[in-house]
Amino acid sequence: MFKKIRIAILVLILINVGVGAWLTRARTTSWERPLRVAVFPIAADTSPATGDYIAALTTETFAPVDDFFREEGKRYGLALSRPVEVRVAHSVATLPPPPPYGESGVSVLLWSLQMRYWAWRNGSVDGPAPHVRMFVVFHDPKLTTTVPHSLGLQKGLIGVVHAFASNAQTAQNKVVIAHELLHTVGATDKYDPSTNLPAFPDGYADPEQQPLLPQQFAEIMAGRIAVSRTEAEMPASLGAVLIGAATAREINWVR
Repeated sequence: MFKKIRIAILVLILINVGVGAWLTRARTTSWERPLRVAVFPIAADTSPATGDYIAALTTETFAPVDDFFREEGKRYGLALSRPVEVRVAHSVATLPPPPPYGESGVSVLLWSLQMRYWAWRNGSVDGPAPHVRMFVVFHDPKLTTTVPHSLGLQKGLIGVVHAFASNAQTAQNKVVIAHELLHTVGATDKYDPSTNLPAFPDGYADPEQQPLLPQQFAEIMAGRIAVSRTEAEMPASLGAVLIGAATAREINWVR
């Protein structure tokens, strides 16, 4: 009898988790009200430059992300005038658990649970709770020339972005933040993982452009501007980025 009760409790927990995830997904992609996004800065190193950069961050720093989603939403006829509201939250002292790249499904599942627990421990804010928590890990470019891969999790609505603590990189950091933010609401990558080149047609900002190349903008989930069949460039800022039709469908902006 005790075993049956324990199984019943576990089933109820799983049902509750599943229903909660479904409701969260429905709420965050209904676009009936702004998606609240909290950015939690994290120092990847002990460099004074990294600390100074993080200390200078304000909500206004990330206003271009809000502007990007507002302009793109308007282009798709979204009724909501301000789809995304980004706010800076407190800095976090610990690094998120590293993802188990190349490991088994069990390892990935355990990491996902660990990541969500870590985010819950470190992602509280005063006032209304954010829908999405973006943990942005800043690296001093004088110490690190390449950063780990960033990620966005739809389950848990969590993003981990690795960025450079440099004013020269601030605009490109926002491109990565917008990309990973869209992952949390259902958008998929639109580049070839073996080459990092935008995948045609969904990874092209304007797949009907004639001549097709070079493209003038990057599709946000491709992350790069296709300039030839074998070359692509990182956009300098969100001003050179668009949300493509396939991405708009995935995030429920169009049917």
